[in-house]
Amino acid sequence: MRIGVIGTGRIGTIHANTLSRHRDVGSLILTDADPARAQELAHRLGETAAPGVEEIFRWGVDAVVITTATSAHAELIGRAARSGLPVFCEKPIALDLPGTLSAIAEVETAGTVLQMGFQRRFDPGYAGAREAVRAGRLGRLHTVRALTSDRTPPPAAWLPVSGGLYRDTLIHDFDVLRWVTGREVADVYATGSDAGPAMFREAGDVDTGAALLTLDDGTLAAVTGARLNGAGYDVRMELAGERDQIVVGLDDRTPIASTEPTGPPAADKPWTGFLERFGPAYEAELNAFVEVVRGERANPCDGREALQALRIAEACEMSRRERRPVRLAEIPGGAAPAHP
Repeated sequence: MRIGVIGTGRIGTIHANTLSRHRDVGSLILTDADPARAQELAHRLGETAAPGVEEIFRWGVDAVVITTATSAHAELIGRAARSGLPVFCEKPIALDLPGTLSAIAEVETAGTVLQMGFQRRFDPGYAGAREAVRAGRLGRLHTVRALTSDRTPPPAAWLPVSGGLYRDTLIHDFDVLRWVTGREVADVYATGSDAGPAMFREAGDVDTGAALLTLDDGTLAAVTGARLNGAGYDVRMELAGERDQIVVGLDDRTPIASTEPTGPPAADKPWTGFLERFGPAYEAELNAFVEVVRGERANPCDGREALQALRIAEACEMSRRERRPVRLAEIPGGAAPAHP
C-alpha cells in the first residue's frame, strides 16, 4: 500500500512516522507547502518527497492523509474523492458549514471513504467510558462534565484562522460526548471570556469558554475550555448516573492538586500537551485507517460524524455571540447519523 501524506508539520510528521513503520504500508509520498520540510522528513524516514500536491495524485497512491492547514482540507478531500481515493483528514473538514457539506457531498457522490481525525475515540479511557455507559453500569446518566485546558496558548498568528475556541478545541469534547453517550445534543447555552492575553480579543476569540448542553434524553452536559492553564494540559470527562460515577483522564499526570489533608499528591510530571497525552490514540486511529483502506473494518468516524460536532460548535458560537440559548435544529446539516 502506498499512501500520500499532504502536510508535514507537527501532526503530519507524527502520522508519517506511524505509517512509515506500519507493516501493511509499503511506502509513503510526502509533500508540504514548505518543500524542504517534506524533503527532510522523507530523508529521515527513507520515504519519497514530492514537489507538490499535483505529484501525489499523478504518481499514484492508494490513499491520502491530509494534515495541511485547515483552509486546504475541503478542496483536498474533494480532489481525493474525485480520484477515487480513501482519505484520512485531521479535523475539521472546513471551518464553515457550507464547505463541510460540500466536501461530504463529493465523498458521498464518489462513494469513497473519508475518516476524520477525532483521536479521543481511540483513547482507552474514553473507550472504557463508552463501554460503561452502553452496558448500563452507571444507570440513568444524568450529568456529564467535560473539559479541555491547554497549558500554553497557541501562536497569535493561528488564532484568526483557527475558527475559535469552540470550533478548534472544544469540538473534540463535542464529538466524544456524542460518541460516549450515544445521544444527540438538543440545545446549548454558551459563554466565553477574553480577559486573558490581548491576542484573543484582537482575534475576536475567547481564551476561556463554557457551554451547558442538554442532550436529547434530558442529560445535562457542562463543557469548559481554557487556553492558558499553567498547571498543565488537562483533559477530563466525568459521567454521573443514578447508579455509579466514572471519570476519564484522572491519573498520576493529571495537573490538579487536592487541598484535602488526605487527598492525592500533585502530579510530578503533568501532561504538557495533546501530542503527549494522546500519542497512542493518534497511532491507533492511523492503524484503523489502514484497516479501513484494506476493507478489514468499517469507518470509525466519517464526515457526517464530524459534521455533527461542528454543528454543536457553531451553535455554541452563535449562543455566545447572541447571548441566548440555541437549539441544534437552528443549525443547518441536521439528520444526525444513528449511533452504533
